[in-house]
Amino acid sequence: MTTTNRLLSPNQIRLNQSVSSQLKVFELIGRMAVEAGIASSAALVAEGLKQRELESTTGFQDGFAIPHTQNEAIESPGIIIVKSNEGIEWNSLDGKPAQFFIALLIPKEESGNTHIQALASLSRMLIHEENRRALLHAVDEVEVLSKISEALEQ
Repeated sequence: MTTTNRLLSPNQIRLNQSVSSQLKVFELIGRMAVEAGIASSAALVAEGLKQRELESTTGFQDGFAIPHTQNEAIESPGIIIVKSNEGIEWNSLDGKPAQFFIALLIPKEESGNTHIQALASLSRMLIHEENRRALLHAVDEVEVLSKISEALEQ
């Protein structure tokens, strides 16, 4: 099993979601993490994401954000992806609302290497406009999985 398959699978991706606030996004990510067996507590995942966001924005540009957290509720490293139907105020670097969220969840004891490598790979991918456009216009979870997997394998 590759690192990519260990971090992300189709059931960890939800497109066309009706979420209206940062907190609702964090709560959905928490529930998805528990359903996927990544975490033991949706509330602790959501709280960790919220606390990290208070330190500095995870809003990237052109509607993307990479919220992330490391805490004791996270049992194995994973990525949860949520795409909202509407843009949500995220205090992003470009001032635009975010609608595509790539959440990185890392167990406390793995906080160094896994976290930094995955975050760097995702950031490198999102720097390129064609990658952002491809993700925003992806028609299904398999297409998103393919694009993210490609980035993580580089």
